[in-house]
Amino acid sequence: MANAEYLVVISDSDPVATAVAARWGTGESTGQFVDGAAVRQLSERAWTLRRPGPHIHDEHLDRRLPPSVIRAGISLVFPSIHRSEQNVQCLTVHPLGNSGSSAEVGGEPRRLVPTDPSRMAALLRRLSEERARTGLPATYEATHHGPLLDLPAFFAEIGSGMASSPPEPAVAALARWLPEIDPTPADRVALAVGGGHYAPHFTDLTLRRSWAFGHILSRHALAGLNEETAAAAWTATPGAEGIVFARAEDARLPVWGGLGPRLRDQDAPARPAAPTSASRSASGT
Repeated sequence: MANAEYLVVISDSDPVATAVAARWGTGESTGQFVDGAAVRQLSERAWTLRRPGPHIHDEHLDRRLPPSVIRAGISLVFPSIHRSEQNVQCLTVHPLGNSGSSAEVGGEPRRLVPTDPSRMAALLRRLSEERARTGLPATYEATHHGPLLDLPAFFAEIGSGMASSPPEPAVAALARWLPEIDPTPADRVALAVGGGHYAPHFTDLTLRRSWAFGHILSRHALAGLNEETAAAAWTATPGAEGIVFARAEDARLPVWGGLGPRLRDQDAPARPAAPTSASRSASGT
């Protein structure tokens, strides 16, 4: 059986992952197994794999995959619950890793996971188009938390505030689009620097223009950023043509010396007008 383009990892301890998987049922086994669990067909593009523990602590899961899958370099996508101190209600996509000295929620300090910018952008746009059904804005989040992986990966999350279970329309949206994440070849790939944790500037750029961002380093992360980690963010954004900054002053930090060129917001062409539901992203922070 031919390799898929990406693998959707289902944590049996995560309420969003299990709710999404319940809508899919049990797919046909590919004949490949990880720790006794079958890798199953989800679509022509995607496979699924169930895991018993929390996503954020499934360190080096990719090294447990069948050798042929590792050699193919497919991406891992983690549907998950989104939790925040402010109980932000949204749909999010975000890269993995810790840009600073802390690793309180998985991964390792100052270690970044390779990204999949084009698929993150494609899924963000689809989820944004679903706002009329879900009632939730779709937004990027800045790079944060584990697990630590060698293969490209990202999280796709539902934040439902204080609700005890994820809202069904949001679950339906993830279940609809996770099997068919279709990248746009015309997107320009860049590293994103600055702005708030929910990256409103970069979310808007991706919805309005042909940008696909890899790692997103928030303004908060820049205070403790060293040259090695800045270089790692660049390297872990495959296909990056340059760096887009949320503010001009962020570009003046010396850690960017020798990395990619500075790109302007308008250096990617405008996309066709988005549906009215694809308005500005979650918190505006």
